[in-house]
Amino acid sequence: MTDFTITLNETELQALNFAGIDNAEEHAQNFVTNKARKAIDQIVSIYTTNALDAPHAIPGTRAEIVTDAFVKGYVKTVAAQNAEILAGKE
Repeated sequence: MTDFTITLNETELQALNFAGIDNAEEHAQNFVTNKARKAIDQIVSIYTTNALDAPHAIPGTRAEIVTDAFVKGYVKTVAAQNAEILAGKE
């Protein structure tokens, strides 16, 4: 598990409170967790399509699917995608 620390100054905290965010830590946690959930759903969908076309077995858990999707090259990080694009331009 990875932990993140976010530091806000008083002005930033007041601005968030103005925007209706009373608990910035909880809001940040919910945002990141929801973003990850959506990405996992997308990866599972991509993996399932590829597995059905391949065909090969689909792992039993979402965590195993995400891991295997990276191993099989069905998905790549944005950093890896950008590196490939830049390498192709050289």
